[in-house]
Amino acid sequence: MYKIVLLRHGQSEWNAENRFTGWTDVGLTEKGVSEAQRAGNALKEAGFTFDLVYTNKLRRAIKTAWISLEALNLEWIPVVKAWELNERHYGALQGLNKSEMAQKYGEEQVHIWRRSFDVRPPALTSESPMYPGNDPRYADIPKDKLPLTECLEDVMNRVIPYWTQHIAPRITEGKQILVAASGNSLRSLVKYLDNVPNEEIMELNIPTAIPLVYELDEHLVPIKHYYLADEQTLAKSIAEVKNQGKAK
Repeated sequence: MYKIVLLRHGQSEWNAENRFTGWTDVGLTEKGVSEAQRAGNALKEAGFTFDLVYTNKLRRAIKTAWISLEALNLEWIPVVKAWELNERHYGALQGLNKSEMAQKYGEEQVHIWRRSFDVRPPALTSESPMYPGNDPRYADIPKDKLPLTECLEDVMNRVIPYWTQHIAPRITEGKQILVAASGNSLRSLVKYLDNVPNEEIMELNIPTAIPLVYELDEHLVPIKHYYLADEQTLAKSIAEVKNQGKAK
C-alpha cells in the first residue's frame, strides 16, 4: 500500500477578499499562515514524513509547503515547482469580487464559472497585464500552452499527465510525497483518482490547509482517503469554501 498527502494552500489575500484569483500571485493572510502551521502540526502528530514535495508556481502554495515542512523539520527535502499544478486560470474574472459578480450575473452563473467541469469563464486577451506570457516564471513554457481562461477539464488536461509522468512513478518507487497545490488542481486530481462523474464535481469542496491522505493499492487505485482534522474543523472549512461567491 502507498500513501500520498494532498494539501490545498492556506487562505490567501484574495480568498479573504472573496476575489477570483487563478494564476494571480497573491500571498497568504495571517490566517493562511496559521492554517499551514496547523497542517504541518497535524502531519507531524500523525507520524508523517516526506521525501519529496510537489507544488506549483504560486507563492500561496509554495509558502504553505514551506511552513508545513518547517513544522516537520523537513525544510531540506526537494521541492519541485510545476506550473502544471497551478490553480485554474479564471480568465477575465481574475481580481473581480465573487459576490459582486453573483449580484450582477446571478449566483448560479458564478457557481458554474467557479465549479463546473467544462464551462470556461470569459477569457483574457494576450494584451492583458495578467496574461501569463508577461510573467518570467512561465518564460520557458510554449505560448500555446499558456491559458487565457480555463475550465476544470482544461486543468485536468495538464494535471493528470503531470501526475502520470512525474508523481506516480515516484510513488511506486517508494517515495513519501506531499502535493501542496491549489483548490482546482487538487479537485482535478481527486476527480481522476476517485472517478468522480462530471455532474458531481461541482459539489466537491476541498478545504484550505487540511491534509487529505490517500491510501493507494499497488496500481495506485485508491483504497480509502481521509482528512487529518476533527469533524468540526473540517465542516467549518468546507462551509467557508462553499459560501465563497454567494451574494451578500
